[in-house]
Amino acid sequence: MLYIIRHGQTAWNVQRRLQGQTDIPLNETGRAMAEKAREEYRDIHFDICFSSPLARARETAEILLEGTGVPVVTDRRLAEMCFGEYEGQNIDAQPEDSPITAFFHAPERYVPARGAESFEQLFARTGQFLAEVAEPLLRQDKDVLIAGHIAMNASIICRIRDIPLERFWTAGTDNCRLVRLILNSGKTAKSCTCL
Repeated sequence: MLYIIRHGQTAWNVQRRLQGQTDIPLNETGRAMAEKAREEYRDIHFDICFSSPLARARETAEILLEGTGVPVVTDRRLAEMCFGEYEGQNIDAQPEDSPITAFFHAPERYVPARGAESFEQLFARTGQFLAEVAEPLLRQDKDVLIAGHIAMNASIICRIRDIPLERFWTAGTDNCRLVRLILNSGKTAKSCTCL
């Protein structure tokens, strides 16, 4: 079984600032959310957790799995999407013609700004991770957890559920909410359950 979870709250989440690959830590609420998730999901079995190397995702995974002995392995391919010069900017203060406005409201029209990553690049690296790391473990009947970020997680959910880019945000995940993605015999099933 494949599971995915988004990191807990950060100060930039509260301030509605675009985090991307800027390494913002969890705030106290975020840590409390991860502790609550640990209790809520304590009966779910994981063999291994792969996490974004960014502190907010890694710490969420470490808190969630505290005392279980489940290893947390970081993988750069699970980092959040890079937004270049827009990182740190307020999401709600963007003008209509901003790439960030398109990103959130019409992702199929998103054109990355200088230094930012495209959807194609995001899907390529998360797809490579699934093919090279997650799917071989799933074929061995391992229970795999991915700890990540809203856009990175959505790219995996969209790939597994065949969701088109126009509907990218229907695959968005809430902070510290576990999603179960059902994969059978190494093949992706069109099923996604929020736990």
